[in-house]
Amino acid sequence: MNSTTYNIPNISCNHCVKTIEFELGGIPGIEDVKANAETKTTEVVYKEPATEEQIIKLLDEINYPAVG
Repeated sequence: MNSTTYNIPNISCNHCVKTIEFELGGIPGIEDVKANAETKTTEVVYKEPATEEQIIKLLDEINYPAVG
């Protein structure tokens, strides 16, 4: 199992948090998603078949690109 924290500057409110958690939670293999509007970060716990590339791609597609 993998755990990665992404910096996402576009997170500004609780709606952003819910959107990110819902969208990433739909990827098979995602175990947990915790987005935080205050720190502008999202922690994702995942295992196969989910990949980091899938996570980053989906974040881009929903207009919450990860940086750094």
